[in-house]
Amino acid sequence: MPKRSTLRLTTRSVAALPATGRDAVHWDRDLAGFGVRVQRNGRKVYVVQSRGPAGLKRVTLGPVAGKAIDQRRREAAEVIDRIKRGLEPIPPEPEPEPTVADLAARSMRAYVKVHCKPKTEKLYRTAIDLHIVPALGAMAVKDVRSSHVIELHDRMRDTPSMANHVVSMLSKMFKLAETWELVPRGRNPCKRVRHYRENSRERFLTPEEYRRVGAALREAEAGGWMWPPAIAAIRLLMLTGCRKSEILTLRWDDVDRTAGEFRLRDGKRGPRMVPLTTPALKVLDGIERVEGNPWVIPSQKPGICLPDLTYYWNRIKDHAGIEGVRIHDLRHSHASRALALGESLTMIGRILGHSKVGTTARYAHLVHDAEKAAAARTGDSIGAHLAAQDAEAA
Repeated sequence: MPKRSTLRLTTRSVAALPATGRDAVHWDRDLAGFGVRVQRNGRKVYVVQSRGPAGLKRVTLGPVAGKAIDQRRREAAEVIDRIKRGLEPIPPEPEPEPTVADLAARSMRAYVKVHCKPKTEKLYRTAIDLHIVPALGAMAVKDVRSSHVIELHDRMRDTPSMANHVVSMLSKMFKLAETWELVPRGRNPCKRVRHYRENSRERFLTPEEYRRVGAALREAEAGGWMWPPAIAAIRLLMLTGCRKSEILTLRWDDVDRTAGEFRLRDGKRGPRMVPLTTPALKVLDGIERVEGNPWVIPSQKPGICLPDLTYYWNRIKDHAGIEGVRIHDLRHSHASRALALGESLTMIGRILGHSKVGTTARYAHLVHDAEKAAAARTGDSIGAHLAAQDAEAA
């Protein structure tokens, strides 16, 4: 503890303290431990010195010219109290409140990049960069309310699918915020947002359209106006019901001809095995392997797989004269044909690699159509016999 001083530190007395060519500390008479250090160059700073459980500590508060002496005296009293209680003399600056932009960046870094596939990561990035951050990014996470999310959702009502997607992404971010203890449990502002109704696009190839697509693929193959692996990929999509990404990332090492199946390493719901039918095996047999390239569907660039099929599919469907069919609709068409042949929803879900029954349930109305068609065929058959008997009786 510094010796008791007879000097009362005031604005005037501090200004009058001379520089002596060496450092000197002048302590205040009224507040023990509060003083002014006059450095050899004449610069003056306020200091605090006191003893606590951790021993003697001296702290520099700041330059004399920075704040009024009464304010520095109050700060010194707080520092002395903290030292005596064994605390840090000056508490650390509080962490700034995390904003929605901060939460978005952390969510992308700690969750999306670790747990999501590239396509899902791209969807997150689109929702965050184009909608969430521009609208809410500057707000503190704790300040976001349902009204803010509802307002954002309402502004996007002209694009209902993207509006719903943005709310889903934002909801996931706030679930992560709860896990990371950035907000209290049960404070997800997206809970009360009612999603817009989305019109699902259901388009299935008819038997006639299947024939026209088949003819277009054969003509493309014979005429040499399309990359042969792309033709094979479209055929495999139609024959297996696989997703586009699953066929494009298929490796030759994943094809097991002995077991009659191929393994999808990176399926949407994890690895799974897909049965190899005779037509699918014939397609695989017709693909020329590229030395040094492990992919079944190689790109024209060496060593990589074909990145996309949209361009090639658009050429085929235009050549076949078919409108309104996306490449993903080939998967829907596979399910539709399976239902028409009497397969159950459960079996179709397994064929398509669905992890949830609800995903396959979208085809339930097709079951009803198949039942009506079967009933009609049965009724017509029985009716024909009955009509024949009535004619004989007459």
